[in-house]
Formats: sequence, C-alpha cells, structure tokens
Amino acid sequence: MDAEEKALKKLEQRLYRYIKEYKFREKDIDERETEEEVFDENTLKTLYELSNEGIIEELYGVVSAGKESRVYAGTNPDGQPIAIKIFLIMTAEFRKGRMKYIMGDPRFEGIGKSMHKIVYLWTQKEFRNLKAAYEAGVYVPEPIAFKNNVLVMEFIGKDFTPAPILKDYRRVTSFMLYQILRQIYLLYNEAGLVHTDLSEYNIFYFRRKPIIFDFGQAVSIKHPMAETFLIRDISNIINFFRNRGVELDISVEEVLDYIKGG
Repeated sequence: MDAEEKALKKLEQRLYRYIKEYKFREKDIDERETEEEVFDENTLKTLYELSNEGIIEELYGVVSAGKESRVYAGTNPDGQPIAIKIFLIMTAEFRKGRMKYIMGDPRFEGIGKSMHKIVYLWTQKEFRNLKAAYEAGVYVPEPIAFKNNVLVMEFIGKDFTPAPILKDYRRVTSFMLYQILRQIYLLYNEAGLVHTDLSEYNIFYFRRKPIIFDFGQAVSIKHPMAETFLIRDISNIINFFRNRGVELDISVEEVLDYIKGG
C-alpha cells in the first residue's frame, strides 16, 4: 500500500468514525446504506484531494440531508467551521428534480447523459452562482471551493449547529420580508440571477439577516424561464408571510416591477 492509499484509508476511517454506532442498531440499516452511497470511492478521493489542498481538515456529522445531497459540518486547517455539501451521484431524484433547470442553460449543452458529468457540472454551477451572488453583496454563504461533487462553503450557525431557517421562526415581521425582497433585487440586478426555488426552507435567518442558500438551480436572468421563476420566488415569499399573519400592502406585481425596474 503506497502513501496515497494509506492516506485515503485514514481519511475513510475518519469519515466513518461518527457513524460507527449504526453498526449496532438494526433500525439504521437504511441510513448506513445512504452513507455508503454518499462516501463512494470517487467522493472519498475528492475529499482526500481537498484535504491535501488545505481546504478540509475534519468532517463531522450531517447537518442537512436531502434526496440529492447531504451537508456535513467540518473544519478547515485553522479550526474554523465549514459546510461540506456532497451531491449524490447515483440517484434518480437528481435527474427527475433538476432537468428543468438544466434545459435552457448553455453550460449543460452537449454534456450527454453521464450522471457523473451532470452532477459535477451542477456542483460547479452552484459554486459559481454562490460566488456571483456573494460578490454582488447578496447575503449567502461564502463559497470556498469545489471539486467534482463536493462543494465547500461558509458554515452558517454556531458551534456546528446550523442557524434556524425562516420556517422555524415563530414570529416573522414585515421587516424580515422587505429584507428578503431586497436580496432578490440584488440577486437579479447585481448578480444577474434568479434563485428559482426560493422559500422559507432555504433561507437562514441569522444575526438579523436573511441568508439564502441552495443555489444549484439558480439561472441567469437571460434564461427563457427566468421571469416565470422570479414570479414564483416572489409569490412563495409573500405567501409565506401572509400565511403567518403579517399584514402586507404590496402585491407580487408591484414587487416584480420593483425588481425588474432596476
């Protein structure tokens, strides 16, 4: 076994350390199978390379789990918390849920049907969307690095506990709504992007700021469906606040005019 293989084996042991208790709990069989799917050989090699590049030092437990990806807490070599998002390669949910955002995006033209290539490009797309939004002054997690199906970004929260999302706030206010609408405005006018799937489920509210995440599906304002997606984003947010009892004197049309008026 050469030095690289030894290092890869050591990393694999570190990654599985926090789930070793599952081996003794029959009810966690499905969870163990998912972990094996997340940490396939290619993903382990990718994490090893990011570790060698001084981006990831440690990887801890899951902080968010979905059908298409999992987000883990970790640290960089300075001990600072980071979020590590790993996209699942072999999942039908990814293709089923994301093809509508891939079609019409020139970055995916000619890529074929390889799920590895699609997921790798999707990871790159989320990084670039996050970077464009961050540089435009939108409240988003700072993107740090990406490689293959792994995206590393700023951890939003404290002591490895994620910040609460908007859905979990018992009391929301019109001030919070206007903060979010301002972020949609900046995203559209300064970053040239539409989130396309914005809701109370992908907005942290942390230190009195709405921090938007999950940018893989975000599209350019030149995308043929951009205005349709924008209207849906605005409607989702306004409806959430209305349903929580916030009195509003604005309509979707007025917000659309505000955003597109530049």
